[in-house]
Amino acid sequence: QVQLVESGGGSVQAGGSLRLSCRISGYTWIDYCLGWFRQAPGKEREGVAAIDSDGRLSYADSVKGRFTISQDIAERTVYLQMNSLKTEDSAMYYCAADGPSTQVFAPEFLERIDDFGYWGQGTQVTVSS
Repeated sequence: QVQLVESGGGSVQAGGSLRLSCRISGYTWIDYCLGWFRQAPGKEREGVAAIDSDGRLSYADSVKGRFTISQDIAERTVYLQMNSLKTEDSAMYYCAADGPSTQVFAPEFLERIDDFGYWGQGTQVTVSS
């Protein structure tokens, strides 16, 4: 059974930083893609960042230069370092993994949100002005 557990969310002032973690269990780390997504109240879920098994990284334009996705395969964990946070970054943040029968490549993750078959419960990020 694949499980994703996010942590690291919280409240921070604009300009601050947070690091989100997502520990993944029961998942096969071969030909994979892991992503971070977010959803604000009244808005659709949107892609934030992704990393795939070839080491490719991809980011939404709104977070480029501020957010960094990384992974620790030995620890089965994917991270999202968020710097220079803005109030518009406030949302529930979700970690997701592709599969079980689809393979996503990082550069296309924004168009293939529906092919991420495994999701965590989310962690709340609130940025105040």
